[in-house]
This record gives sequence, structure tokens and C-alpha cells, in this order.
Amino acid sequence: MRIVYMGTPDFAVPCLEEIIKKGHRLVAVVTQPDRPRGRGRKLQPPPVKVVAEKNNIPVLQPEQIKTAEFYQELEQLNPDLIVVVAYGKILPLRILQIPPLGCINVHASLLPKYRGAAPIHWAVINGEKQTGITTMYMDEGMDTGDVILSEAIEIKPDDTVGDVHDRLALLGAKVLGETIDGILRGHAPRFAQDHDQASYAPMLKREHELIHWSRGAEDINNQVRGMNPWPGTYTTMDGEILKVWRTKVLEKESGSLPGTVVAIEDRCPVVQTGKGCLALLELQLQGAKRLDAASFLRGRPIAVGSVLGRE
Repeated sequence: MRIVYMGTPDFAVPCLEEIIKKGHRLVAVVTQPDRPRGRGRKLQPPPVKVVAEKNNIPVLQPEQIKTAEFYQELEQLNPDLIVVVAYGKILPLRILQIPPLGCINVHASLLPKYRGAAPIHWAVINGEKQTGITTMYMDEGMDTGDVILSEAIEIKPDDTVGDVHDRLALLGAKVLGETIDGILRGHAPRFAQDHDQASYAPMLKREHELIHWSRGAEDINNQVRGMNPWPGTYTTMDGEILKVWRTKVLEKESGSLPGTVVAIEDRCPVVQTGKGCLALLELQLQGAKRLDAASFLRGRPIAVGSVLGRE
């Protein structure tokens, strides 16, 4: 079977490696162009490109995919199947119609829940107890295609989005392997999504990173977990940006206004929220290193009674 693989970030690497391991014929990998990264702003290849080149698989990096040249290039590859994992762009109908066995996608949620760009982040932010992987036949909608297979995992109380991301990346490879096996043998299941049950996971914006101390401690803790390691949550302290990376919910109330630092306990600042208190375990001032709370306080004490979140 001739396969074209379309993917870009770390999440897409285990799926590509699974296809390679199974010995399918990868006729090309399509990925995003190299982008400048780091302090030196040097061009860096996407993780998927690195793996493809290591395995001598031809790599295509079009700036635009809705062009006659790219359509023709894909058609000439004559793929039986196109596999898409976190590629970063929505495929037009003309591409979806190229492979006779269809275009399939590995999505990091249990569809129809959390369709869209940031399903892992929003599952953690919303305090979900489980999420999973779904493979589906792609159509012109956003994650609306017929489901092939799905498998769930637990989201543990202390999981960050990074933890869940890594487990789902590995699970995605397993489910993709089973999906391709089913398609090859002609018995892959196929059933429509219940669109009435759909929810959406939009792309994260700067406004989602801001901590509103009037929310409850549990909700803020989920927000912090759901933004770690990227992009992080923040508040303000004496006019400076203070990133909050790890927190712990405390079953206590102080009667103070939300955002007030009500104590230093176990060398951690304790902040009153709209409901309950939150211990701040890991902090980072803008432009400084990320530190555990004890180390942070040695360099920058926080006074009990100070209020976070004031401009």
C-alpha cells in the first residue's frame, strides 16, 4: 500500500514511526516548512521531517497546499491512503479525493468531543477524567468525519497537558496501526459521529492564559495543569508578569479577597480564590528562570497580604 503521511510536531512522530515499523511503503512525508526558533532564530526542521529524512523518505514542505502544483505533485505520487496527524492545515476536497482508500486522521480526543485545534489542552483545562484517541475518515468539516476506531485513557488528577500529550502520542500510534491493518484487510469499522454531542477545542489565545482569581481553586488548578508546559498561565505581581506553573488545591478558606496571599505554608505562597485556597508550587517572573516556590521566595519574597492580579 502506498501511503503519504502528513504531520508536523512531536505528537505526529510516533505515528510516523509506527507506519515505518510496519513496513508500509511511505512514498512521501508532507510537513510544514522549517521555521525560525530559539534565541538565535535559526531555521529548525519540524520533528516529523527529521524522522523522515533519517529513514530516507522524500519530504515535501509546501507553503500552500491549495495550489495546482501541489495537487499535481500529490496525484503523481499515486497514494492509496493519506494519513494526517497534526499537520496544521485543513485539507481541501481535491486532496481528500485523491487516495482511493481515503484520507484518515488521528485526533487527540474521543470524538465528537473536543473537535478542533487544542483538544488535549481543553480536556485538562475543563477537568475531564478521561480523553483518548480517535481515528476517522476525513471529510470537508472540522473533525466531523466517520469514526474508525477510538480508545480512551484516564486523565489523572495531577496530570499536566504535557503528560497527557505524551501518552496520547503513543496511544495514537497504536490505534493508527490497528486502523491501517483494518483498512488493509477490508474490515475497518465505520460509523457516523453523533453531531448533537459535539464540543469544540479552539486554538489557545493569550486571554486563556490569564488567571482570574475569582474562579474556584479547582478550576484554576485545572487551568494551570492544562497550560503546562505550553503556553503557561500568568497573573501579575507588583506590575510584573508572574507565571504560575504548578499549584495545589487546599481545602481552606480565609475570608480574604480573591488573589490575596493569605499565608506562606511549606515554603509556598497560599492564595485565596473565589472558592478555596491554592498553594503556588512553581513560579517564574517574566525573563527569569522557572523555580520551585521555595527557591523563588529566597530571591523574591512575597508578603502575606499582598494581592496578585492587580495591574
